[in-house]
Formats: sequence, C-alpha cells, structure tokens
Amino acid sequence: MSQTKIDKNKGKRTERTIEMPHRGYLGNFLFKLGMLLTRMFTRFRVTGQENLPEPPYVIASNHETLIDGMWICAGLPKKHQKVFAAIAGSDLKTDYGLFGQIMMRVGRAIPINRFGNPIRGLIMAKKAADQGYILLIHPEGTRTYDGLLGELQNGAAYISTKSSIPMVPVYVHGGYEVFSRHMSVPHPIDWKKFRRKQVTIEYGQPFDPHDFADVNELTEVLRNWYLQRQDAKEQT
Repeated sequence: MSQTKIDKNKGKRTERTIEMPHRGYLGNFLFKLGMLLTRMFTRFRVTGQENLPEPPYVIASNHETLIDGMWICAGLPKKHQKVFAAIAGSDLKTDYGLFGQIMMRVGRAIPINRFGNPIRGLIMAKKAADQGYILLIHPEGTRTYDGLLGELQNGAAYISTKSSIPMVPVYVHGGYEVFSRHMSVPHPIDWKKFRRKQVTIEYGQPFDPHDFADVNELTEVLRNWYLQRQDAKEQT
C-alpha cells in the first residue's frame, strides 16, 4: 500500500505514518521472562548508558546471538524502550519456527529481505526513524560464525545520514560464548570454572552523521570502533 496521499486542500503529497509492530501483552511478558532468565543464569551488565542521546537515534551493534536485541533494549531507559524497534531478516519469522516468531514480536521487528532487495525494509526503517523511533540495526547482517566481526553493510549509516539522527555504536561482549549460532540452546554456565558467563552490553558515544563525508566513511569509523573492542578482548 502506498505510503503517501494527496492533500485535497493543497494538492500536495504528504507522508503517511507507518504502523509499527506491537509487542502486545504476550510480547512484553516474554521480554520480561527472557531478561529474568538472563539475569539469573548470566552475569549481565550494561555500560555507557550515559552516552545515549534523546530519541530518535540508530543503534548499530555487532551481532553475536539471536537475542542481542533483547539485551540491548533492556539496557535502555524505560522511555526509550517504548520507542525501540529493530530491523530483522524476514527469514527469522519463516525459517526459525516459534522461537523466530517470538523474537520478531519481542524485538518489534521491521522485516528486511537479507537475500534479495532490502530497499523496502530500509524505507520503512527510515520512516520509523523520522517518526521518532530508535532503530537497532546489525551492520553485519547476520550472526558471527566465529565470534569475530564480519563484513559491515552501510544500512545503519544510511538511515542515520538520511534521517539526520545520531548513530550509537554498541558492542555485545560475551554473547557468542553464551548462545552462538552453533548452539541449539543457550549455554550460560562455564562448567569448567563453575560460574555464570559474563555478558556485557556497551553503549558508545554517538556519532553525528554530519561529521562524515558519506555513509562509507561513517561505516569505516564504526568498524574501527568494533575492532578496538574485539582486539582488547583477544588480549585479555
């Protein structure tokens, strides 16, 4: 359906707001349950919350697990959580069974075609940003295969630039060890050390898209920010 309409009085095309996905009672319950289990079975912490600007803004995060979005949203102030949404591959709903459908609802996901033309999803995401929403985007486009950063796409930088809103870099520490793509269920306990594994969500200082020549430069700065944290982790 078209996202524009004609103003009969002025004869101008005006933008029509889009209806965002809703969690509903079930989605909110599952979100709270998921975070309860996270805090029970992992050592979960959040850092850098003081770096968060007022909405709207783009969150650009590395991608370690299917539940990164839940963790990232949980670290936001309550009023920010109310306008949080995520871009997710449309295959999450079709190829991951009930769990995928749950994550689409919990994450208030805007579906995007990862294997075809992503333009429709990006347009919807930009409209959501223009309406004041916080958008979570994983520039890698898929979960890491080995715990290391993959190739970045410029979708997060594109929306940040086109909507003239800040980009907040986020790094998920320890998620791969808890629930990598190679695990059918989470493994939150380190049985060799007999303790809960650590998961940390780090919010970095926001990038102003106006400070960069184009989306490629912004994406490269984001990549270097990720690599600094990845390198520090490998040295510990």
